[in-house]
Amino acid sequence: MELRKLFLYLALGVVAFSLWTAWQQDSAQIAAKQQAQQKTVTTQTQNQTQTQSQSSVAQKAQAANGVIAPAPANRVINIKTDVLSLAIDTLGGNILKADLIKYPATQKPNSAPIRILSDSADNLYVAQSGLQGIQKHKPLQYSVARKTYQLASRQKQLAVNFNWKRNGVTVTKTLAFTPGSYVVDVNYKIINSSGKNITGKVFNQIQRKKLKGATGFFRLHTYNGASVSSPKTPYEKLTYSDMDKHDLARTVQGGWVAMQQRYFLSSWIPNQTQAHSQYSNVKDDIYTVGTTTPLNVALGKTVNVSSKFYIGPEIKDNLAPLAKGLDHTIDFGWLWLLSIAVFWVMQHINNVIGNWGWSIILVTVLIKLVFYKFSETSYISMAKMRSLAPKMKMLRERHSDNKQEMSKATMELYRKEKVNPLGGCLPMVIQIPVFIALYYVLLEAVQLRQAPFMFWIHDLSVHDPYYILPILMGISMFFQQKLNPAPPDPTQAKVMMFLPVIFTGIFLSFPSGLVLYWLVNNVLSILQQWHILRKYEKGQIKEKVKSTK
Repeated sequence: MELRKLFLYLALGVVAFSLWTAWQQDSAQIAAKQQAQQKTVTTQTQNQTQTQSQSSVAQKAQAANGVIAPAPANRVINIKTDVLSLAIDTLGGNILKADLIKYPATQKPNSAPIRILSDSADNLYVAQSGLQGIQKHKPLQYSVARKTYQLASRQKQLAVNFNWKRNGVTVTKTLAFTPGSYVVDVNYKIINSSGKNITGKVFNQIQRKKLKGATGFFRLHTYNGASVSSPKTPYEKLTYSDMDKHDLARTVQGGWVAMQQRYFLSSWIPNQTQAHSQYSNVKDDIYTVGTTTPLNVALGKTVNVSSKFYIGPEIKDNLAPLAKGLDHTIDFGWLWLLSIAVFWVMQHINNVIGNWGWSIILVTVLIKLVFYKFSETSYISMAKMRSLAPKMKMLRERHSDNKQEMSKATMELYRKEKVNPLGGCLPMVIQIPVFIALYYVLLEAVQLRQAPFMFWIHDLSVHDPYYILPILMGISMFFQQKLNPAPPDPTQAKVMMFLPVIFTGIFLSFPSGLVLYWLVNNVLSILQQWHILRKYEKGQIKEKVKSTK
């Protein structure tokens, strides 16, 4: 039994180490991205001093590869709402930069908002849309009324018109914004007075330079990559390796395409009542995913084509109304059902008390209450095992030279005393899936990003800056083992006593919210186990068992 229990602890250690490895890779990736963004800001400032001719040369070189280059300042307009700050290139009307005003990049005072889209060569991630067939091999150069637009505090909608007219064809591309929304409504109005029918396509695509994805046990890291949707499969990952192997080319009804990263998402959602072609391609380490819709404008006719672009946090209430399966991009991993349940309870508690740290504590208490009777049975079994220690010692002395007889005598003792040698493992078995589920919640739920608890814990999604919680967790684990029956084998006993040190080391860089859960769970387990042990030693549990016969 003790050997199996040791294996269970080691299995938990493997899971914890895999989580730790994945977390380290994700943290390094996020830090690298933030450095790239800072470098981007510096580079863009320097680029503004260059001449327009230099920018044009760079753009032509990039255009040959199908990649957007940093646009010259005279082509860029800025649009700001209460939640978005965008930079738009009037050549094609593409979104070059997108900052999320409500989400600071760091917790430092006066931190700049996090930048999701960027036209930097080092950190390319842009949203493009346009018309094919209007002007051969060239994006439309739109004109706009002014260089800056801002959604006023009481304004219900901000509509920015990009206008183009040539050879009897008039195109108005409108980007519409509403307060508090991360959705950009994109509409094309095409008036055909050219003397001939127009046949072409409307395309929406996202281009992104590859982010080095992490790898881990059962993919315990956050997902970075593309995803697509179809009526048959509402959510389907399209990883970088998938895109390297083959290009996506299919026609679907409705659907969407997206690029995912930790906490945030960009997605094109075309008209859900029409058929669209979804595609992907890779060139020069730039990954593209998009959709096209057939465009037919008869002579003398006017056609409107609409789509939506979402650029913002992965919040279910924001995503679910836009398209089927889009909320599945909140990737809670292979224990998604348990993660969703844990987050749902936490969110409702947080709506009342307004603190995610206390929400984690109360969820831990609720989990302990749900499994209280199971844990009670396990701790009674452990108490019985503890009381059998003198008899076990006698058996070891009697059968010291015969392991087979020792095993046989031990099992006979368990049968006689009605002890389940595996009963004490149940609390640990219960903890493992909840532990992984909460890990995914902290990894993916943007609501917990930079969420403070109290005192020195200012962000539950990152490690404890002073390592107080991991140390307390290790101490609690040490006391918890003291309550357990001692392993009969001295080597196993030493390994078990050293486990709190190993786990403390692993937990040092874990998000403090996860360590808080484990610490509270350990404390509650210690209290319950101590209470049951006292009752057992006083004979209260024995009497209760006898009275139920």
